[in-house]
Amino acid sequence: MPSCSALATDGPGRQFHRTRIERRELRPRDVRIDIAYCGICHSDVSYARNEWGRTIFPLVPGHEIAGVVSAVGEEVTRFARGDHAGVGCLVNTCGECSSCRAGYEQHCIGKRVATYSSRDAGGNPTQGGYSEQIVVDESFVLEIPKSLPLAAAAPLLCAGITTYSPLVRWGAAPGTRVGILGFGGLGHVAVQISRSLGAKTTVFDLALEKRADALRLGASEYVLSNEPEAFARLGHSLDLIVCTVPANLDLDAYLGLLDVGGTFVTIGMPSERLTVDAMSLIANQRALAGSRIGGITQTQEMLTFCAEHEIAAEVEVISADDVDAAYERLIAGDVRFRFVIDASTIAGLA
Repeated sequence: MPSCSALATDGPGRQFHRTRIERRELRPRDVRIDIAYCGICHSDVSYARNEWGRTIFPLVPGHEIAGVVSAVGEEVTRFARGDHAGVGCLVNTCGECSSCRAGYEQHCIGKRVATYSSRDAGGNPTQGGYSEQIVVDESFVLEIPKSLPLAAAAPLLCAGITTYSPLVRWGAAPGTRVGILGFGGLGHVAVQISRSLGAKTTVFDLALEKRADALRLGASEYVLSNEPEAFARLGHSLDLIVCTVPANLDLDAYLGLLDVGGTFVTIGMPSERLTVDAMSLIANQRALAGSRIGGITQTQEMLTFCAEHEIAAEVEVISADDVDAAYERLIAGDVRFRFVIDASTIAGLA
């Protein structure tokens, strides 16, 4: 089997080191991508530290992958050498269950294979995009429009679809009023998408220094989420709130901002159970919902939408040698707004 250089960690709290991993020989429907950039998602940190107790070590994270097609199998029809392509959170599913048939591969109830820390059909651990190359079945490869710079497009493969999916699902459109809770790696993309869908968009965050960027990227209003008087002023003024933060929240306070039929959607993963007063839902017929990524068709739709509306992540490109420091900075909120690894710096053994 061919091999390539990669960044791996051998256990919780262990630093990343260069290694080599095997990628499979091309099958008839496979696409090989020379990775140019890979974004760092907060999920990468959680897996590297085994916070969810299901990490397979040694681990090569990364599911925000953007690069250039270098080879294709003989049955591939959608890609050719030189195309810009990406891989997100999934590299395979059963393809047969009701969710897969409906285009909701993210909810596959058969065999859902994640890009890393999962097991393929042969039982082998999957390894992600902190590497030079990846080989994926054509069905799970996304076309990246040439107008999107690869470094800025990489985070869209997770952060982009994770925010696009609930905004579209719950009807962000002209005349609607959307709140985005948290203005970071997810939130700064969500604001751009919400604005481009035509919604009036309000951002909630703790940091006043982010206000100028939020307004620049399309927010109509910026509210400090630790100021109760701001909540009182807003009243029942929103139709949809998308929560991008993993923090534990006063759900009742945010639900109180929703108008009749409004929905609060969480895409963050708080460390504790969410609690809510039933009356916060009963009043105004509000709903509490959750969302993960989108299916493959919707992810492609999102990339096309972002290209048409000039939406991209704002990134800090880092070297492979800076990944451990980037994890610490990410936890501290010290990034504007997404770290992206330059895959050309991964080559070579330590």
